[in-house]
Order: sequence, then C-alpha cells, then structure tokens
Amino acid sequence: MSKAVVTRFAPSPTGRLHAGHAFSAIQAHDRARASGGQFLLRIEDIDGTRSRAEHVAGIIDDLRWLGLAWDEPVVFQSQRLSLYAGALERLAAMGLAYRCVCTRADIAAAASAPHGAGGVIYPGTCRGRGVDADAPHCWRLDMARAVERTGPLSWTDEIAGPVMANPLAQGDVVIARKDAPSSYHLSVTVDDAAQGVSHVVRGVDLFAATHVHRVLQALLVLPTPVYRHHPLLTGPDGQRLAKRNGAPALADLRAAGIDGAVFAMDLRAGRLPLGFGVAND
Repeated sequence: MSKAVVTRFAPSPTGRLHAGHAFSAIQAHDRARASGGQFLLRIEDIDGTRSRAEHVAGIIDDLRWLGLAWDEPVVFQSQRLSLYAGALERLAAMGLAYRCVCTRADIAAAASAPHGAGGVIYPGTCRGRGVDADAPHCWRLDMARAVERTGPLSWTDEIAGPVMANPLAQGDVVIARKDAPSSYHLSVTVDDAAQGVSHVVRGVDLFAATHVHRVLQALLVLPTPVYRHHPLLTGPDGQRLAKRNGAPALADLRAAGIDGAVFAMDLRAGRLPLGFGVAND
C-alpha cells in the first residue's frame, strides 16, 4: 500500500502574501487533495526581528479567501526550537558543524570566492580554526566532510525526474544563524520529517536548496520526500512575482472585492488575471 500524500505550505510572516504565494499554496493543496492526502500549514517564524503577528493573521485570512483548508493545527517554528537545537548538536557531535564569525562583507570581500545559485559561496575562512564561543557567530556545515560521510545522494522530482544531489556546489551553508537559533535549511529539513511530509511542493527557485536538504536528511537519518519544484508565477514583464517587485498583495485583492475562489480557479486553469503569466523555466 502506498503511503498517504502529505504536503505543506510554509510561509514566513515577514510580509503580506501575493499571487505567487497563492500559486504555490494551491499547488501544494491540490497535490494532496488529488491523492486523498493531507495538506498542512506551517508558519516559519524563527526570524524574530521580521516576523509579525499581523502577518500570521493575514496569511490565514488569505488562504481561507482562496478556499484552502488545512488538516491539522497550524505549526509554528518558534515553538519547535528544541528540535533544531538537537539536530545542530548531532551535527556538531559528528564533527560536521563549526562556528563562523564572518560577516557578509567579509565573505563578499573574498576575491577568490566562487559564485553559486545563491550568490558568493562561503570560502571556508573559519573552517578548522578556533572561534571564541562567546563571539557572535553562526554555525556552518562542513560540506566536504558531510558529503564524504554520506556518499552519493539523489532525490525524485515529479517535474525534473531523478536528480543527483550536488551539495558541494552550495558550499558550507549556514545551519544556525547569528540572529536565530536555526537556518532555513536545517529547520525545514527537520520539520518536514517531523510532520511526515511525503511530498514537498515548492517553487523552482528553491531547487538548489534541495541539494543541501538531501545531505542533511542523510546525516540526520531522516526520510526523503518526493519533490515537486513548480514553475514560478511571473508578472507582465516576465519577472518573478515578489514583494520587492511590487507584486500586489492578496489582501489588496480581497479589499478590492475580488472573489478568492474564482481567483484560485483562474490560477489553476491558467486563466491568470491581472496580466499574470506562468514562467516556463
């Protein structure tokens, strides 16, 4: 018997949702419903300086406006910090995590630093050197040692097909931030496993991150979900819809009297309103 499909939508409450978020939430919701599975809502609120309670309320209102419903109580990352601390301790005990005091300016100034999908790759300045535990620091994963430990890894993507993981291309990623007890990479990997997420449905902009999540799954002995990295919703100019590009907030569409259920059906059917279009890559 095949395992029930469990998907999730996991926004950060650092601003208002826009149509791109709606498109991703609908993709995750419908993937679960098509298989008679469960759809979960997780609020990724460990960024204490930017997360806002009013944005949490707005996310819930927006999803209900779209006609989406989740099957379990909402999970908040801020209430799960002990899980991330435990995972970090395990990685450190394996000799795979190290403290790093470098600033973004320090890393950007490294003339020989290569560039990856996320920008400049950390040059390993603090790897192997003593760092004062009392100094402000993040924790990084020693990727070369991690890959040596895990060996070759892969995952299955419902759109891209079988994928061989290449986490080395992402460098020594941050797994716990200076200003937060975890990072996106570590918390999302731990949470997806803890919540029994079987299918991770998210935008193709996070494809590169999955290489990192796959190695963390192997190191922490966690299950590997099936992935579905969907195309991104774009504006009339072909640019990805994002807050920084002035994408209209769902709250504004609600206030304008637009029917959320009809808006959701338009997104599903490709009858995209307001001049939106779906990227092909």
